[in-house]
Amino acid sequence: MNLLRILKTRLVLVHVLLWVAVWFFFAYFFSYNNDNTSYILWFSSLLLPLTMGVTYFMVYFLIPRYLLTKKYWKFGLYTFYLLVFTSYEIVLLLYGCLYFLLHFDINSMPPMSKNFTFVFVLVILVVGFVSFASLFNHNLKTLSKNKELQNKILETQLQLKEQELHYLKKQIHPHFLFNTLNTIYGFALKKSEHTPEIILKLSNLLDYILYQVDKPRVSLKEEVLHIKEYIELEKIRFKDTLKVIFLADEIDENIQVAPMLLIPFVENAFKHGNLLEGYLQIKITIKVQGKKLDFSIGNTYLNHDEEEKYGGIGLKNIRKRLELNYKDNYHLSGKVEGQWYFAELVISDLTKAKSNEKD
Repeated sequence: MNLLRILKTRLVLVHVLLWVAVWFFFAYFFSYNNDNTSYILWFSSLLLPLTMGVTYFMVYFLIPRYLLTKKYWKFGLYTFYLLVFTSYEIVLLLYGCLYFLLHFDINSMPPMSKNFTFVFVLVILVVGFVSFASLFNHNLKTLSKNKELQNKILETQLQLKEQELHYLKKQIHPHFLFNTLNTIYGFALKKSEHTPEIILKLSNLLDYILYQVDKPRVSLKEEVLHIKEYIELEKIRFKDTLKVIFLADEIDENIQVAPMLLIPFVENAFKHGNLLEGYLQIKITIKVQGKKLDFSIGNTYLNHDEEEKYGGIGLKNIRKRLELNYKDNYHLSGKVEGQWYFAELVISDLTKAKSNEKD
């Protein structure tokens, strides 16, 4: 409440100072080559209310109602009427001052004050200046509001992207977890010596998926190690029906990628792959050349339906994550070659990953 009162007080003071300055402006020009101080003071004082009325009518009525609403022809028409009215009032003021203050002694009338055109121009200059200042202030406020609105929209979009990315990162197909637990259960019933090893591998993988995934970036080498753990778990489940060819370059520990970038591809390959001649075959190739990553994964595949190939294979969520992390910096493609389905990912520059995640 106090802030509002202070703002109103400041506004009143600004207006008072403005019109005091205008009064001195009038008095200065009308006193040129004339010593009739009394007349000049009276004339300036009587001209000021007319100027104020015309100015406020323009600023608070014509401009907001017609100019800012783009009703230009009405604005032009009413502005013309206002100019005619102003001219008429100036003529009345000139004759009124001549009659009441000088008793028709036109020779004692200051030269500048008896020139209708000069007086009219002075009034219009004041109206134009204040109108320009008002429009300028309005544009600044509009730009400020638009900027604030854009910032809110961007902030909302960023929050939505962060939520979407967080959701996508947390995704893990339940079938993998259930299948692995069933495998552990089977080994436990047989009291197999491999049971602790399987539990440890699953624990490490779940730790990476559920906790390490919250980091904005992880080591590509760490991602590859967890892919290998994932494959080892699948080998135990598939037993002798799985053949995996894994080719990977020696990876520098400093190379960073978005977490869970490649594991979903591997998961999809196992989920949608088919046994061919008694085997599910998986081929994985990872190459790093400077800042560029080339990743390819293929699996034996029997269903050649186009919709299943590009939809059911599970690339939709992967594409969303790539858009959020590597927009305009990656190429993802899927293709069928004989009885194989291949997904290929190329990231041109791993250092240009977008940091729109929260630590």
